[in-house]
Amino acid sequence: MKKLFLGVFVLLMAVSFTSCRETEKKAEDAIEEAGDAATDADSDAVDAADVAGEAVKDAADAVDGAVDAAGDAADDAVDAAGEAVDGAVEDAKDAVKNATDDA
Repeated sequence: MKKLFLGVFVLLMAVSFTSCRETEKKAEDAIEEAGDAATDADSDAVDAADVAGEAVKDAADAVDGAVDAAGDAADDAVDAAGEAVDGAVEDAKDAVKNATDDA
């Protein structure tokens, strides 16, 4: 009877140790998979940040180009208005001179 209990005890201990080893292995595998997932997520986040940074840089370049174009257009409009005023003044002078000559 003693041998029977001792044999059952040894068998239960062997199963217990095997079960603990399997649980430990599963835990290690789960930790490793979680680490891999975290590394992948970190890499994806870095890639996304790079893409976003490039998009911001491209947007800033586009804004700079638009500001430059608007400045050039404003300069051109001022120059054209100045030339139109100068032309109008010359035409007015000529009209006054003609009117004076006619009088």
